[in-house]
Amino acid sequence: MAVKVLADASPQEVRFAELQRRMPGVSQKMLSTTLRSLTRDGLVARRVEPTVPPRVHYRLTDLGLSLEVVLAAVRDWAEEHMAEIDRADTTDRPRPGDAGG
Repeated sequence: MAVKVLADASPQEVRFAELQRRMPGVSQKMLSTTLRSLTRDGLVARRVEPTVPPRVHYRLTDLGLSLEVVLAAVRDWAEEHMAEIDRADTTDRPRPGDAGG
């Protein structure tokens, strides 16, 4: 999700707080961990302004931007197969009283 938000903003940078606002339900810790991993992998660039408190900005690198088409294909696949996924999720779930459930 962070890659999509950054791709939508590209080539602009997005501050950490703005990323949080655009990703409701994602904890600060999870977002921070995800961004750290994406930065380490070269998909995201991080810039810190030496202010108090520091302002941290993120943007996708060229490598990160190259994921946009791939992620769009995965999103399209998921949307196309959502009904099947939902059916499998409800039919494969053990019921109370079943063996192993």
